[in-house]
Amino acid sequence: MNGAESLVHTLLACGVDTCFANPGTSEMHFVAALDRIPGMRCVLGLFEGVVTGAADGYSRMAEKPAATLLHCGPGLANGIANLHNGRRAHTMMVNCVGDQATYHRPLDAPLTADTAGLARTVSGWTRTASRAVDVGADAASAVQAAFEGPGQIATLILPSDTCWDEGGIVGVPLPRPNRVPASPEIIAQIARVIRRGERVAMVLGHGALRAAPITSAAAIAAAMPGVELWAQTSNPRIERGTGRHIINRIPYPTDQAVAALAGVKHVILVGAQDPVGFFAYPNKPSRIAPPDADVHVLARVEHDLPATLAALADLLGAKAPPPQARDTTGPATGKVTSEGLAQSLTALMPENTIITDESVSFGRALYGNMHGAPPHDWVQLCGGAIGEGMPLAVGAAIACPDRRVVNLQADGSGMYTLQSLWTMARERLDVTVIILANRKYQILLGEYFNVGANPGPTAMNMLDLGNPDLDWVKMAAGMGVEGVAVETMDAFNDAFAAANKRRGPFLIELVI
Repeated sequence: MNGAESLVHTLLACGVDTCFANPGTSEMHFVAALDRIPGMRCVLGLFEGVVTGAADGYSRMAEKPAATLLHCGPGLANGIANLHNGRRAHTMMVNCVGDQATYHRPLDAPLTADTAGLARTVSGWTRTASRAVDVGADAASAVQAAFEGPGQIATLILPSDTCWDEGGIVGVPLPRPNRVPASPEIIAQIARVIRRGERVAMVLGHGALRAAPITSAAAIAAAMPGVELWAQTSNPRIERGTGRHIINRIPYPTDQAVAALAGVKHVILVGAQDPVGFFAYPNKPSRIAPPDADVHVLARVEHDLPATLAALADLLGAKAPPPQARDTTGPATGKVTSEGLAQSLTALMPENTIITDESVSFGRALYGNMHGAPPHDWVQLCGGAIGEGMPLAVGAAIACPDRRVVNLQADGSGMYTLQSLWTMARERLDVTVIILANRKYQILLGEYFNVGANPGPTAMNMLDLGNPDLDWVKMAAGMGVEGVAVETMDAFNDAFAAANKRRGPFLIELVI
């Protein structure tokens, strides 16, 4: 057995059975091992940002890590933006990165890079295998590390000779960490804060945003005066819709966020960070909560958040109110608006849809106007590095092949990883891609004014995606995905309803 074969056998033994890959020369022995050893689903991405973003989406929905296969330092670098997003989402992932052979590296060949240095910027665990005999044990450690806390990125760097040399040994699966609730003393302390009756913002993140913990939090908010629920602005996954309880997100614009939390006396964090603005702006606060608000940590991301919230609700004697009822309003008609799109999605999307949201500026009204949609999961990019919406959809569709995935995708950020469409076609994934085509970097126009600048002709030209206009239907067709462009809500309704009844991917360019 060579090192590459021990790597594949170890990953499978540890429950990692999906690999998103963009391999090169240094990884050919790993590719050959995948061919010889059954059990690993291999998904090719034409760009490493697709590979890493898809692994992120897969983990969020499968609740276990996928592997990636990346080519040396530059290949890892191509995937770093979506590894950054995955790190912020506490995604479980095992990166397998090929590298120069141990004896070739000192010669400084063209692809030689500081692969470990690059990996450490986005990984919670990094190791370079030094011998074929170590690869299996190193891979088992990588999988164990991926499960640490709520999840993290583990990167195993594999010099090519450690893969082709004989002497590989299959690694033994290692124990996974147990998540425990917050201590009874902390829960009691938070209960005392809530019982004061002062205004409290309970901010939920990560594992607290599944249906069960949201129900516990909704019970607390319903029973205790002054308590209001918020989700973080960006979240890996929220279970929401009919039969579940409403939780709004802290708004993205700083002014709106500050207004939403104005007057709050206590901020209680449940798997969340103290809310801060995405950016600093002249004469605006960085922290969102009032300066005199006390911040309390009920539980960190690595705690058992559902059990913690259930214990707090029980201590307070809180019972859940009725869940969200179905919104029976029909689809919108006429001119395309963000509110109209939310209305049509609510009326027409299938039950248990997975929404991957990178709608950016046009999508600000979508989340808040879709509480009454059928039960669904809402998945966002979490690190602010645009270009992950379509890769997330790829990973989610592979993790949940029995569910429809709807990708709400801004056109500018979609251009970062449009190669995702090819993978959707190749894998025949049930994804409906909705391109929100305003043909400009609208979010940057807003940011321009937020920082107090005045855009002139040169600046406006840099933020415009016209001249020429992007033709998403033709680009999709070139990658094997059928599509249609629509300019009214009536045409969108017809296209969306038809897309969700068919197998495989379909793209709708919604001109706005």
